[in-house]
Amino acid sequence: MDLTWNEFERTDMRVGTILEVNDFPEARKPAYQLTIDFGLEIGIRKSSAQITKRYKKEDLINRQIVAVVNFPRKQIGKFMSECLVLGAVGEEGDVILLAPDFKIENGLRIG
Repeated sequence: MDLTWNEFERTDMRVGTILEVNDFPEARKPAYQLTIDFGLEIGIRKSSAQITKRYKKEDLINRQIVAVVNFPRKQIGKFMSECLVLGAVGEEGDVILLAPDFKIENGLRIG
């Protein structure tokens, strides 16, 4: 089903920097709990991301990513996910994060 241009424009995708990464042992599939800075307008958000196959926690700190910031919050176990980190999903479920090529300002909108 095709989206209209207006529907696409409602999706608020922003650049953020990962500040903190924690294990998420309660998750059904291996995941990390991320704390992400989206700049002054959006602020700090948390997300759960199933990115453990390709990424070590220490490699994610200060890494910029792209996320959807205007989805409703989602309760995942005892954790509240506040945004959706975007990535390409491989055949075996491994996720490759979407990210800008250069360090840019947190909170910039993807368009």
